[in-house]
Amino acid sequence: MFEEERKRSIVQFVERHTRASVQELSQELGVSESTVRRDLKELEESRLLKRTHGGAVSLQSVNFEAAIPDKADRYLDEKQRIAHKAVEMIQDGDAILLDGGTTTLQIAKALRAFSNLKVITNSMIALNELKDCHNIEVSITGGLLRQDTLAFVGPMTERSLEMVRVDKAFLGTNGLDLREGITTPNMLEAATKRKMISVAKQVILLADHSKIGQVSFCKVADLREMDHCILDRETPEGFIRGLKGLDLGYTLV
Repeated sequence: MFEEERKRSIVQFVERHTRASVQELSQELGVSESTVRRDLKELEESRLLKRTHGGAVSLQSVNFEAAIPDKADRYLDEKQRIAHKAVEMIQDGDAILLDGGTTTLQIAKALRAFSNLKVITNSMIALNELKDCHNIEVSITGGLLRQDTLAFVGPMTERSLEMVRVDKAFLGTNGLDLREGITTPNMLEAATKRKMISVAKQVILLADHSKIGQVSFCKVADLREMDHCILDRETPEGFIRGLKGLDLGYTLV
């Protein structure tokens, strides 16, 4: 089987079954697992599927959400650059809100230099990063813990957020599209993000280029509801033109 034919077969198999493991694809195609992994990497770079821990999932599945271990190291350099720029927007004395996710985790890792900061978060991984920072007053929202994202969501989380007002909220996203806006696979997650938007003076959206053009199951907000977007340099030109058309501030890093 030629390489292009093999890759086409992989995409068709994944789309037909929604998801597939490396082992399944290896057996189906009669090639080594290392060959499958290499093909999956190249197919993801061509935005024909999404790799997961041990396999791949179809981009057609709007309900898919990778677990934290699957995405922690993906686009890490981009996430760190985005987080560095986000931290530059924070001042001592601020009260900030950190959404759940691996990009906001990079912000949490960079907050130790501040001498006076209030942080509220629904993220267990951000809390774990900040728990020993004596110069930061940390609050956790509580609520229903989602195992995939290690973030609290739901009515208890929303009631907790109603009690606060913050200077800046830093939000991550699963999907970012000019027409469909900000989307996420989970309804409770979407509602929690909407509540975060409502209690912040300034809302900063964080997204690496893999999120651009993706649309997930639940709508969070329109792009116009953001105050600023921090994106990486690989963001498509067409998307940047769209942001300019919306008169929305953005930073490329």
